[in-house]
Amino acid sequence: MNPEFPAPSPSPRRDLRAGAPRPGNSLSPGARSTGTGPAGRRLRALARAVAVTVLAPIALVVLPAGAAHAASPEATFAKASDWGSGFTGQYTVRNQGTATLTGWKVEFDLPAGTTVGSYWDALQSGSGSGGHYVFTNREYNGTLAPGASTTFGFLGAGPGAPAGCKLNGNPCTGPATPDTTPPSTPTNLRVSAAGSTSLTLAWTASTDNDRVAGYDVYVDGVARAGTADPGTTLTGLTPDTAYRIKVRAKDASGNVSPFTPELSATTTTGGGNPPAGSVRSVPYIDITAPTPTLTDVAAATGQKLFTLAFVLGSNSGCDPKWGGTIALDEPRIVNQIAALRAQGGDIVVAFGGAAGPYLEASCGSADALAAAYTKVIDTLGAKHLDIDIEASIPLDTMNKALAKVQRDRPATTVSFTLMVQGDDYGLTPALGVDLLKNARDNGVRVDIVNPMAMEFGTSRPVWGDAVIAAAESTLRQMKEIWPAKSDAELRGMLAVTPMIGRNFNGKIFVQSDATKLVSWANTNHIARLAFWSVGRDNGSCPGGGVSATCSSISQSPYEFTNLFKGFTG
Repeated sequence: MNPEFPAPSPSPRRDLRAGAPRPGNSLSPGARSTGTGPAGRRLRALARAVAVTVLAPIALVVLPAGAAHAASPEATFAKASDWGSGFTGQYTVRNQGTATLTGWKVEFDLPAGTTVGSYWDALQSGSGSGGHYVFTNREYNGTLAPGASTTFGFLGAGPGAPAGCKLNGNPCTGPATPDTTPPSTPTNLRVSAAGSTSLTLAWTASTDNDRVAGYDVYVDGVARAGTADPGTTLTGLTPDTAYRIKVRAKDASGNVSPFTPELSATTTTGGGNPPAGSVRSVPYIDITAPTPTLTDVAAATGQKLFTLAFVLGSNSGCDPKWGGTIALDEPRIVNQIAALRAQGGDIVVAFGGAAGPYLEASCGSADALAAAYTKVIDTLGAKHLDIDIEASIPLDTMNKALAKVQRDRPATTVSFTLMVQGDDYGLTPALGVDLLKNARDNGVRVDIVNPMAMEFGTSRPVWGDAVIAAAESTLRQMKEIWPAKSDAELRGMLAVTPMIGRNFNGKIFVQSDATKLVSWANTNHIARLAFWSVGRDNGSCPGGGVSATCSSISQSPYEFTNLFKGFTG
């Protein structure tokens, strides 16, 4: 156990393990969370942000009058995206000096008609009166060693750009000449997964003298997708068809790299007899419980994809075990997985949940945690990792470890399952938005963002409507985190996981809610649906309290499993 990061205590929201104690909910039914303080103000702005069409990045370096001083700290500005009536702006603060910078304050002026909206990774001082804006560092990005840098960003409303920039009271001395150096060419372009209508791509990230802003993906000579990450999934393709794919990088100044060598990739054959059960619905099952078994559920429903919960740290520390006590290779579990795969099925491995000890807190370094993740991958033959975080952990350690795993095992997909604060609010600040930003900044390819649409505040009378609203609020937050991604790309990263039947906040997710959610998911072409849990998907205790082994409503066996199979993407 790492003494600096003790095992987290159970979350007040939910404990997903069978038979675990249930503390009270921190949000009463009907409550609406608005947030207080800088983080709350920022998240309220995020939830109100309207999705925009992202154009090619246009860089702007703020150059004050006078000579540049290479040995001084500097702040440079770039428009990561610009849609005419607004933009996403980003400042990069670099310590060009020889002494450690222990705090920073960036101030600038915006012309009349241009204002700052939501912002991130900084604190705003004052109200921006007269077009003058002042931002200071957060607690985690104020100390910069010589040569180090950090960034903060904001949404700008209006066509203008910052001027009169000052860093700690001195001019923001940017480069003396415009940046004309292109990024390096991406390498190792490859297909990590192929479907009948999709191809998942990955490549080794480019480098740049300033900052790589993103990548353009061309298919058969035509621009098909843009992404900020070294990888993306192409959807809407034709079965059994070869495609010519190439990728180039672009930086914040608009310079582009040469294209990668062209890759030929072919989708799989459609039709035939694919495994029964939806490839998009991956319900959770408590694999530490003896029943139901994976093969029993598959035989009864045809569902052959499951999320297995939960891998935790053990009493001995950084040693992954099911529920913290059961060996990864326990015969009962690995034999079920093998039998499921023999039928064409597969698994997602879930880490964390509502109670520790979290593996992410038990491992004392990123390398140790990466080794623990890799042990799970190798022992179970897993390609899909689901990280369910509901208590404070060292985020930087976790995300550095996940980035290392993806570098070493490029086919590994990562989903984050995160708590919802409210239906019109979205994910919680620290263990939602900040966690995802940290993952982005550490180079994690976030494949899935999965809001736990359960036990949150709402005033909507229909719980299914509240679940959908929470998902839509999460999408707006994702737009802030990955502004270069299109709306379709962000929907292709979204999952939704409700708790079927009775929830701890008194709300009840019934069959009509499931039908409504599946219809919305199909219309919006999101990535994945799941629910908690298969072990509760029965009506053996209608009218009772919340139970780990039944839904507490009247239903037929595995009724929700069959309803969720209607999600096809």
